[in-house]
Amino acid sequence: MNTQKENVWFITGASQGMGLAITRAALESGGKVIATSRNTDALLEKIVNHRDNILPLTLDITNEKDVQKAISKGVEHFGRIDIVINNAGYNLLGNIEELNDFEFRKTMDVNLFAVTHIIRNVLPVMCKQKSGHIINTASIMGYMSYPGNGSYSASKYAVIGLSEALAQEVSPFGIKVTILAPGTFRTNFMSEDSLNVAKNKIDVYNLEEQTAQFTRFDGKQLGDPEKLAEVVLKITEMAIPPLHLPLGSDSYHAILEIRKNEKKEMEKWKSLSLSTDFK
Repeated sequence: MNTQKENVWFITGASQGMGLAITRAALESGGKVIATSRNTDALLEKIVNHRDNILPLTLDITNEKDVQKAISKGVEHFGRIDIVINNAGYNLLGNIEELNDFEFRKTMDVNLFAVTHIIRNVLPVMCKQKSGHIINTASIMGYMSYPGNGSYSASKYAVIGLSEALAQEVSPFGIKVTILAPGTFRTNFMSEDSLNVAKNKIDVYNLEEQTAQFTRFDGKQLGDPEKLAEVVLKITEMAIPPLHLPLGSDSYHAILEIRKNEKKEMEKWKSLSLSTDFK
């Protein structure tokens, strides 16, 4: 892979939150960034310096033809793509019975299928280069779930499974894969303005209270997006980066705890598990 100063980044959701922090850090490090967003005007308002090293592209990541065009424009402009940050995400609160098909599919379209659009279309570029690093943003909720977060968790569990397979498939071509699992970071992700809530509310689930509990953390999250961006830069410099990377003390400890509980449960029911083999 190129040295850090020469790396070309392709970043989704670059106009806000973690995507914006990573975009700024990449530019500050001397990198070049293909910065994609639904609103590039908002992005450029926040990027004052390094304008020569950024290619802002308006992109609907759920449209594969748009993704193909964006990757082609990026390669035409900068000559290569070294690092992909699949960061853009969509969160929907709603208990499973409350979610309609359109709502559930939109969560999957943005959080999962859009990721596959980008991976499929960037891999020919990286395979030709014999190098690259694909960094997929999952979540603490890709390892555990809470009531009202089933669709989001399902999409992030899927990103993890996809990424684990991808890492093995592309390793022979010199391409690396990392799964980021952020805990709560101080972005607008938990704000009432950006939150999506199921339209069909069923009284017994008390979705309004679940939503209030979720948004109550807005502005109080433990994680610092700028520190996350610094970590992302560090792993892109590693010869052997981590495949799984929890980010934030809340994510790290919660994932360890869930793994410990899973092990206990498996041991408890071990006799049933082993009883299904042919004798």
